[in-house]
Amino acid sequence: MSGDLPILFLDVDGPVIPFGGHHPTRNSHAASRENPLLARVDPALGPKLAALPCELVWATTWASHANDVIAPILGLPALPYVDWPDADEQGELHWKTGHLVEWAAGRPFAWADDEMTDLDRRWVTRHHPAPALLHQVRSQAGMTDADIHLINAWLTRPHRTG
Repeated sequence: MSGDLPILFLDVDGPVIPFGGHHPTRNSHAASRENPLLARVDPALGPKLAALPCELVWATTWASHANDVIAPILGLPALPYVDWPDADEQGELHWKTGHLVEWAAGRPFAWADDEMTDLDRRWVTRHHPAPALLHQVRSQAGMTDADIHLINAWLTRPHRTG
C-alpha cells in the first residue's frame, strides 16, 4: 500500500477474536484448528477492513502468525506487522504505544485495540507529529460495524503531516 495512506494498527485478541460472554461459532473451519477461539473470528470483518482507506498493519503479539492464521479466515492478504522488540517496562503506558509511534514514523495512524487508556492517548498526542486515533474496541464484542464506521470516518478526514 501507499505510504501516503494512514495506517490502521490492528490488534487480534479482543478486536478480531472477541472475549467474554457467549459468542456464536462464526467459522466452523477455524474451530477445528489449534485454537478453539478462532471460531469467534467473523469472516465478514475482513472485507470491511479491506475497504478502509488505509494501510492495514497487524499490531499484535501474533506477529507474522496473524498472516498464517487470522488473515486467511478474514480473506485478507498477508499484511505488514509490527515486530515487537523485547518487552520493556513503560510504567502505566501500554507496552505497544511507543513502538507504534516509532513504526508510524510520522504518518497518521489509527490503532484498534482493547487495552489502551487515556494515558496512551495523551502520550501519543505529545510524541507523534501527525494525527492519531486510538480507538478502544470492546473485547466482549470485538470490532463491530460501529467501530468500522468510526474508524472510516476518521480515516477519510483530511490529514496533514508535519
